[in-house]
Amino acid sequence: MPVEITWWGHATCTVEDSGVRVLTDPLFARRLAHLRRRRGAVPPPEATAAEIALVSHLHSDHLHLPSLARLAPGTRLVVPHGAVRAVPGLARLGLRITEVRPGDLVEAGDLRIRVVSAHHDGRRLPFGPHRSPALGYVIEGRARTYFAGDTGLFDEMAAEVGPVDVALLPVGGWGPFLGPGHLDPGRAAQALARLAPRSAVPVHYGTYWPIGLDGVRPHEFHAPGDDFVRHAARLAPGVAVHRLLHGESVRPEVAR
Repeated sequence: MPVEITWWGHATCTVEDSGVRVLTDPLFARRLAHLRRRRGAVPPPEATAAEIALVSHLHSDHLHLPSLARLAPGTRLVVPHGAVRAVPGLARLGLRITEVRPGDLVEAGDLRIRVVSAHHDGRRLPFGPHRSPALGYVIEGRARTYFAGDTGLFDEMAAEVGPVDVALLPVGGWGPFLGPGHLDPGRAAQALARLAPRSAVPVHYGTYWPIGLDGVRPHEFHAPGDDFVRHAARLAPGVAVHRLLHGESVRPEVAR
């Protein structure tokens, strides 16, 4: 069965590989605090179907309790070490929670999921102490798919991630300015050149925007996907970049 990746918006993707559905950073909200969904419909109920869900860090647009509550009881949930202590509501969701650190390995059916580092402030904002790391994941089955979560560019990225077939890379954000620990389209293309996968899918852009700021640097909302495609063509011309629409799927080429 081909590997299939669906982008639901923001950092939420379904990776279907070897008969296992993996969901990343589930966020199914129309509105989150001061953010509203400006592009793409709220994902349909079938988007919540997964055998395992991966959470990259504790920010509420990545670890969103109401969205996690929509997962079927007993779904396995992988979260950064210390998440249950930092977010007590996790323990009341009825999910099978596994806390992990970089270097850990998780198995799901025929998949092996490696936990890797991310350079990002992973704590539960605005008050949480720095106790939980931000993470990325490499999903290894028929393909090797790297989900970067939120991260900046760092020297050890390619060595730690290793060879991959597909990279799901953040290329933007949810506001008019990106803080440290993020990839913009140019830096994401630099990461792509270092990782050298067969395919890439840009994520984490063009979905949520602060209420009342529609006219403040709208380019940062609309353009990151196209800008990433342009930068990637220059820096990593051998990589097939799939700029998906919300709810759209791709079956990327993988090594035989």
